[in-house]
Amino acid sequence: MSTLIKAERVAHSPAELFDEDILGESDRLLDLLPAAVYVCDRDGVIVRYNRKAAELWGRLPEPGEPAERFCGSRRIVRLEGGLLPHAECPMAEVLRTGVPMRDQEVVIERPDGSSVTALVDIDPLRGSQGSIVGAINCFRDITERRRTQAELHAGERRWRELLQTLPAAVYTTDAAGRITFFNEAAVDLWGDRPALGKGEWCGSWRLYWPDGRPMPHDECPMAVALKEGRAIRGAEAVAERPDGVRVPFLAYPTPLRDDSGALVGAVNMLVAITERKRAEELAARLASIVESSDDAIVSKGLDGIIASWNRGAERLFGYGSEEVVGGPITIIIPSDRQDEELDILARIRRGERVDHYETVRRRKDGSRVEISLTVSPVRDAEGRIIGASKIARDITDRRRAQEQQVLLLKEMSHRIKNLFALAGGVVALSARSARTSDDMAKAVQARLAALARAHDLTLPDVGNAAGRAERATTLHALLRTMVSAYLDPEREDDDRVVVEGPDVPIDGRAVTSFALLLHELATNAAKHGALSSPTGRLHLSCSVKNDELLVTWKEHGGPPLDGPPSSEGFGSLLARRTVTGQFGGRMSHDWKPQGLILHLSLPLEHLIK
Repeated sequence: MSTLIKAERVAHSPAELFDEDILGESDRLLDLLPAAVYVCDRDGVIVRYNRKAAELWGRLPEPGEPAERFCGSRRIVRLEGGLLPHAECPMAEVLRTGVPMRDQEVVIERPDGSSVTALVDIDPLRGSQGSIVGAINCFRDITERRRTQAELHAGERRWRELLQTLPAAVYTTDAAGRITFFNEAAVDLWGDRPALGKGEWCGSWRLYWPDGRPMPHDECPMAVALKEGRAIRGAEAVAERPDGVRVPFLAYPTPLRDDSGALVGAVNMLVAITERKRAEELAARLASIVESSDDAIVSKGLDGIIASWNRGAERLFGYGSEEVVGGPITIIIPSDRQDEELDILARIRRGERVDHYETVRRRKDGSRVEISLTVSPVRDAEGRIIGASKIARDITDRRRAQEQQVLLLKEMSHRIKNLFALAGGVVALSARSARTSDDMAKAVQARLAALARAHDLTLPDVGNAAGRAERATTLHALLRTMVSAYLDPEREDDDRVVVEGPDVPIDGRAVTSFALLLHELATNAAKHGALSSPTGRLHLSCSVKNDELLVTWKEHGGPPLDGPPSSEGFGSLLARRTVTGQFGGRMSHDWKPQGLILHLSLPLEHLIK
């Protein structure tokens, strides 16, 4: 039996349909075709078909059977759903119109309930007179292709949905750089929605290089990736939106290729780095502030290892950052204060802050420096404490200032007490020689005026712009001025004070300092020594030897002395510091029963400036 199933000749079927040459091929060859083939007469009756057609239909229709018209399938279903009557199928349409049909898709339903999607190509068959005598349908199974296409479409839909959900901007182009897809994140970054198939390379309104120069679109990272056929990772650029806002971003364009390796387009991901740039700028500013700070700023881990060391720390402690970073913080802690670090780290681990902790640290040269220390916990992004930052401030000058302040307050208190004591002494001294109250008042006034002149010499010239004493005087004049308050103002020849020796000039700041020294000595003599008694005498002898002024202060005739005082008073301390500290000289006391003998040795260079 021939593999091409044929009907017997019937009266209503033209003989041409049964001619072996009507199809241009033998039955054997038609049966070997991979496509299904069948022929209908002009009334749509199936008159012949090959084995492939029977396989696709899932049945063997009877050729020439009037009931088997237009198609051998059990049923035909439209692609969009719903039955398609055989009389309305593509074969019926071609027989009715005589117009060939190409690439028409239908769904063939088999008797077992399975279905096949078929792609049909139908041509009308014409007789020798040109009239339609039938039609031939060549159709093939495209079920797998449709399934693959559906899967591809579904996959494309899924990846488009996935890309739409990404927070990063993503878009694709074809091989020519025309934009074929973009997600909403790209729209947000660009500030614009480009037309698909028209926008090229990138949807940004304008582009710039990181240094601010305009970037042509055909030089952007996507254009380079397409032109050179290579992926680019993290190229930095700046997109300008239509509203003028500029957004720095990193681009990651990757070429796309088909199965043959041909370039078909590219996908690009844009990562906005605005916040990172701000963080970098903030970090740079903070680093600049830290680096330029006069205070020492140091960071360390919870293990006490130094992580950073600014220039202030270099200046304060003497170590360069390359010497200490990575080493223990104990390098600057004296051996007798090592426990402080353990206590500070324990407090930091508890999340505590150490404020204005005054302590001592060790410099590179071994010297010690007093500091005020503030320590704060350092936390990571999750809030965990990972280390500590330290700010150390040198308080040496502050301590000195505090000490100086205390000294000045003590001096003020001492002077005020002396003034009261001297006022009482002046009154008592004046009362001894006064005959009347008027005489006493005049003597008191004269002595107080002398005290005021002497006190004025102990102060700097506050009217001078530099705050320095620019007075000039001589040793004898200064001595007599300082003791004049304790002499009898009515007697110009009062000889209780005798000054001998060369009259050395004194000027500059030395006037105030030397006057303060003499004022202190005269005040003590008026309170406790020779000048407290009418019979007391003061002898001052001066000489110059080896560029030094030698002064001997000798008291006698006053109250007898029982030896040196049990403790050094503030006045004596002030006098000693003036001689040794300001003048670089020497001072010694000899407490004789008949009176004090004081020896001074002062370099001349410190008296004349």
